[in-house]
Amino acid sequence: MEALLEHFITQSLAYSLIAVALVAFLESLALVGLLLPGTVMMAALGALIGSGEVGFYEAWTAGIVGCLLGDWISFWLGWRFKKPLHRWSFLKKHKALLDKTEHALHQHSMFTILVGRFVGPTRPLVPMVAGMLDLPVAKFVLPNIIGCLLWPPLYFLPGILAGAAIDIPADMKSSGFKWLLLGVALLLWLAAWLCWRWWRSGKTTDRLSHVLPRSRLHWLAPLTSGVALAAFIAILQHPLMPVYLNILGKVVRGGH
Repeated sequence: MEALLEHFITQSLAYSLIAVALVAFLESLALVGLLLPGTVMMAALGALIGSGEVGFYEAWTAGIVGCLLGDWISFWLGWRFKKPLHRWSFLKKHKALLDKTEHALHQHSMFTILVGRFVGPTRPLVPMVAGMLDLPVAKFVLPNIIGCLLWPPLYFLPGILAGAAIDIPADMKSSGFKWLLLGVALLLWLAAWLCWRWWRSGKTTDRLSHVLPRSRLHWLAPLTSGVALAAFIAILQHPLMPVYLNILGKVVRGGH
């Protein structure tokens, strides 16, 4: 699917922006987003942005449009079909997730709408559930707009970083630097994930709780974070880092 998407994107700028808007739309659409590898597709689009094949700001705008359309259609579907949706067998399979989403919306509606945009399983559910609960539009609109503004560049970011790294000239003996970049990126991601698990460890339990109990996370999360920070500071001193940052700067300025 990613290969087909890349082929479609490289045909023209118009196709590229349509693809970005479509991926953002489907990733945000009620229930559909649960079935799609949206994070992978957004990263693939980000790689094309990082390599200069798609403009950063044009893609960002298209992503915002797709997000808003998906969220507002989902909100309307939840409001319009709330009774049939409650009886739908597919939703009954996700009852635990729906119950948590409903509870969070009751307790902190604006915060849940904003944060839910960045959490994979809840992204295509929160707007629909908000509509099912008859949440006032005034409470939905502001956090929804903020989330749709911030979500595309954040999910493009891994791909942008990878695409920019690929563009470092091979004649600069950059292969070792690229592997170092990948290793540091994975280490930073692991540190962030462990810190998130640590923060959530007292609130929820799952299968990983036996492998990563709170007592273990107390020392593992800070240790990994320290190592990741040291690795990040070290790679900033690499001779090729200015070249890499220059490529990223061109991407952000829209002139690659």
